[in-house]
Parts: sequence; structure tokens; C-alpha cells
Amino acid sequence: MDKHLHTQVISAIKKTGVFQLSHFRKIGPESVDMKAAKETVSFVDVESEKMLKKALKEIMPEAGFLGEELGREGDEDLLWIVDPIDGTTNYLNGLDHFSISVALVKDGVPQYGVVYQPYTDEYLSSSIGNGVYKNEEKMDLSQINIAPEDALFVTGFPYRSEDLNDAFFKAASSVLKLGRGIRRTGSAALDLAHLAVGWYGGFWESDLQPYDIAAALVMLNESGVKVTNHRGEPYQMFEDRIMVAAPERVHVELLKIISECYP
Repeated sequence: MDKHLHTQVISAIKKTGVFQLSHFRKIGPESVDMKAAKETVSFVDVESEKMLKKALKEIMPEAGFLGEELGREGDEDLLWIVDPIDGTTNYLNGLDHFSISVALVKDGVPQYGVVYQPYTDEYLSSSIGNGVYKNEEKMDLSQINIAPEDALFVTGFPYRSEDLNDAFFKAASSVLKLGRGIRRTGSAALDLAHLAVGWYGGFWESDLQPYDIAAALVMLNESGVKVTNHRGEPYQMFEDRIMVAAPERVHVELLKIISECYP
């Protein structure tokens, strides 16, 4: 990603974050609609996405757009993929663990990604061949290939996947014994970005959407984290239901569990 374009993207994301924080812990239930079981959307989600869409269109007019709230529009070969608030339920309940995720995807492959946490004013970003940055400081990724017993795992409950409930809890029981524990934070974008820099040691989840993960996939690729489906095949973000992601040594053991538990 060109440095000037990167600076413009960060500026647009931060402005959106300021808007979100101006409403944080101030929204009542009348501002919330249910999209589906256990999924919520507020006017802040929609307005945030409109802000990002407008800004990104000005930055790169030729690119199409795919957002969680507004859907797909324009070019499909060069595409911005955006989640305006990943962790809406956290946001609406006054929990500060939510993020903005923006990715540029070319021919189905994420090229550039940013995951920004407004409450901490911290972002992780990456582009192909350039490593992973925390704000504008390049991260040292040399220590991420840990042993399975040292891994802290992170996941998400299968709200979108009732048919996988039994598989999930069976897997969680085994993963709990594999490493240091399991966390469920409510923002897959942050989970995967944090995995890419070694703050988590392994991840699995079902029925993720491209806007949840596109930005972080660039970071995972740059950090050498292995990302597959539950059969050990390269993960396809528009097709696969199950994602398994971890550094090589942890991935081997995590995949054994997930492949045995999921159909």
C-alpha cells in the first residue's frame, strides 16, 4: 500500500472512531435493531459504514465496496471490505473491546488491512510483503511460533451455526486442556490481528464473514500463521465455514482436535 494512501485510510478510520466514541455508552435500546438471532445493529454501525464508504471511494474511486451493513457495490476484482464495528454487542453494552476493520482485496486476495480499536486509539496494519505494524512501528514477529502448551486460545460462540453447537463445545473441552486457556472476546477482527502479533496462540471459529477477517488475513500471512479450514486445506474466506489459525506447531495440535470434532 502506498504510504500516502495508507495515511488517508488511517485518517478516515480514526475519524469514524471519534464518531463511535461520541456515542459510546450513550445509546439506548431504542437505537438497536436485531439483524438475526444474537446479532444487533445500531445507527452507529450504519453511519460509520457510510462514513468509511465515502472516504474510501474518494481515496480509490476505481475500487468496489463490500460492507457488513450496506452490502456490495461496484468492482468485484478490486474491493474494499469493511466491518464498521466488529463487536457491536460489546459496543452497545458499554464494553470497549470493539474494532473497525478495513481491507483492500484484489482478485479475492487481501492485499492490505487495518484493524483499529477506537477506545485505545491503537491499530494493527499490514500489506503484502511489508510485515505487521502496531500504529507505525514494525512488530517483531520472531517469537510467535510457541509450543501448544504455552498457547492462549481464542474463539467465538457459534451463534450463526446452531448445527455446530455440539462440535464447538466438544472441541472447546479438548482445546481447554491443550494450552493455557480459552478466551471469547466478541471481535474476530481483533482476535485474529492479535493472533498475528503473538498475543494469542491459536484461533478457531465457524461461519465467519469476509468483513470479519479480510484485514487480519493480511497480517496472518505476513506473520507466518497457518490458516486453514477444518480439513487442513487453505482457508477460503468466501467459501469455508470453519477457520483454524495458529503458528505451525500449535496448528498441528489444534487441527487434530477441530478435524475430529467438526463434520
